[in-house]
Amino acid sequence: MIATGGRLPEAELLRIGAGGPETVRLSERLAGRKVVLFAVPGAFTPTCDSAHLPGFIRSAPALRARGVEEIICVSVNDAHVMRYWGETTGATAAGITLLADADGAFSRALGLTYDNPAAGMFGRSRRYAMVVEDGVVTAFELDPIGQCSLSTGEALLEKL
Repeated sequence: MIATGGRLPEAELLRIGAGGPETVRLSERLAGRKVVLFAVPGAFTPTCDSAHLPGFIRSAPALRARGVEEIICVSVNDAHVMRYWGETTGATAAGITLLADADGAFSRALGLTYDNPAAGMFGRSRRYAMVVEDGVVTAFELDPIGQCSLSTGEALLEKL
């Protein structure tokens, strides 16, 4: 499992651009930059939609004031869902980048997947937040399954 001090693995995530789906090489987004990266189990799911993402929308200006150059939200969803979730929640307008880990490869590489059969969720990402500087994790918070307290925008802000 990824931890503070670890280097993030190479990953190709997806987003919808002007011409349709685009591949985003995570290493290129992180190179030489201070980035906040957080993951949710699923776009439009209750806690992700009502608490986790809104906390980062609220915290975005303060995170940027502390030197964060980009805030990235990752979920094991498709790129179309992530685009629409960003538009409907105001995350896109707040400058948060929403990226799809469509096949869950990034989440598996981090050692952060889980299943919740009762909710029809398989191979989903655990809920976490991290500060990454030039590809290296400098702060990391992982919530226990079913909770959203340690990895919120407000909690991560306290780590900076």
